[in-house]
Amino acid sequence: MTDATAQSPEPRKQSSLISSDARTAKRNAAEKRFRAYGLTAILMGLAFLVVLFVSIVRSGMPAFTRTVVDVEFVLTQEQFDASEKELFKTKAYSNLFIAELQDQLTASGLSIDFDAKAIERLLGKVGGTLREHYKANAADLGKPVQFELAASSRVDGYFKGRVSRDTLQDSRFLMLSDLDLVDALEEVGIIKQAFNWTFVTGADSGVDNPGGAGIGASVVGSFFMMIVVLVLSLPIGVAASIYLEEFAPQNRLTDLIEVNISNLAAVPSIVFGILGLAVFIQFMHLPQSAPLVGGLVLTLMTLPTIIISTRASLKSVPPSIRDAALGVGASKMQAVFHHVLPLAMPGILTGTIIGLAQALGETAPLLLIGMVGFVARGYPEGIVAGFTEANSAMPAQIYTWAARADVSFYEKAWGGIIVLLAFLLTMNIIAIILRRRFERRW
Repeated sequence: MTDATAQSPEPRKQSSLISSDARTAKRNAAEKRFRAYGLTAILMGLAFLVVLFVSIVRSGMPAFTRTVVDVEFVLTQEQFDASEKELFKTKAYSNLFIAELQDQLTASGLSIDFDAKAIERLLGKVGGTLREHYKANAADLGKPVQFELAASSRVDGYFKGRVSRDTLQDSRFLMLSDLDLVDALEEVGIIKQAFNWTFVTGADSGVDNPGGAGIGASVVGSFFMMIVVLVLSLPIGVAASIYLEEFAPQNRLTDLIEVNISNLAAVPSIVFGILGLAVFIQFMHLPQSAPLVGGLVLTLMTLPTIIISTRASLKSVPPSIRDAALGVGASKMQAVFHHVLPLAMPGILTGTIIGLAQALGETAPLLLIGMVGFVARGYPEGIVAGFTEANSAMPAQIYTWAARADVSFYEKAWGGIIVLLAFLLTMNIIAIILRRRFERRW
């Protein structure tokens, strides 16, 4: 037998705390790459948000301006009486306006011929506007009155670049020769761009008058809907959450309820619209297109969100708060309502506002209850009428404008999106402020 010589192992390399070895360098490089990937993802997300924001603002801001003809007009008592004796009163007022406009152009050194048809294509029924004003304001007779008359949508499109001389074809809406008159009026400062208060405070004007369309009535309709959602969803959602989290026994029934609540939060909103159509309109015969019905449908959709957020807020309160309250002799209900609920209130309010913001932007449920088929031509006459009478909402109004053929309505739809986003941004800012103001960290 031969003796096997024992081979001694190679000595291990001693690692240093100052210099990193190959494995540590590899892990550090992987960590740097992951940070770079995360930073790249954030920058890409911000870039998409910037592009979206710029697109919305660029497409929607023209809706907040309109083209107006600013004319100082004087109507004497004799002219008023003579016009009222004419068979075609509107035409008589229009002729007086044309004569005044012609005199102002001549005084500015411009000579251009135009007739009543051209003025009608530019300004619509201007004679009727003048007649209504002086019949309602007889004291203005004989005095200079400044009229700011809205131009037609095609003239407005000429100022905003939608209509050009190269693409314009003569029609009953606008003639190529009318643009000469528009240029002359612009040269003397009679026609100009002004802030469109009608868009902010007005109502939908139908398919034939895009220039007079406004979103104000739809804002009021959304406001009444949100009142219904807040009044119903907040107490019901908070009460259900308190019972499930603090009082309900842990058994199969409560597990089934919790699973169904989580599933309802993921149900498409159009399903709630079908449910509202079947229950509230076809079965209960509530008024169609009313903010009351819209609020009820949106309440069903918002409840799962409020319940889930409220339960999470209740869970975030440390158990020691409950144990301390029970230890000094408080009942279970006193411990919950006097100690746990006030501490969870910031999260509850935040979840409620976020749920309301989500409901404010929903369109599909409103389509199925008819709010998109109703054109709101004015504001409700009272508080009760605001809930029960047919009206529109901001998402439904935006959908209606986007579905119309006229390009001016497409511009109004983008402007409505800006108004809707302003409301959503305001509600989310309020939620953040409430959380920062009342939140307690444990």
